[in-house]
Amino acid sequence: MPKAIPGIHHVTAIAGEPQQNIDFYADFLGLRLVKLTVNYDDPETYHLYYGDEDGHPGTILTFFPWPGAPRGRKGAGQATTTSFSIPRDSVSYWVERLGKHGVSFTGPVDRFDEQ
Repeated sequence: MPKAIPGIHHVTAIAGEPQQNIDFYADFLGLRLVKLTVNYDDPETYHLYYGDEDGHPGTILTFFPWPGAPRGRKGAGQATTTSFSIPRDSVSYWVERLGKHGVSFTGPVDRFDEQ
């Protein structure tokens, strides 16, 4: 019997300007820029890796910044939602921070029997 897949190492998305991406994910959200490298299929493009403080598998969100790329369309097999887990006692901080800076969000919501 094949072994069960233990989880996802990372998810990659297409982004716009690299500095705006770093400003939002590292500076605004506080994620750690774990690794800054190049897209090996397109060495002129950065590959930005964000994650927890140690870059554990399953915490990694990566981006290929392609300024001017056409906006994607929702389709089969495409991730359409990004969710973050935060300490329960920080919910009001994040709701206020996101709202104050005009960042649209949904939540807080329950996932996997947790808020």
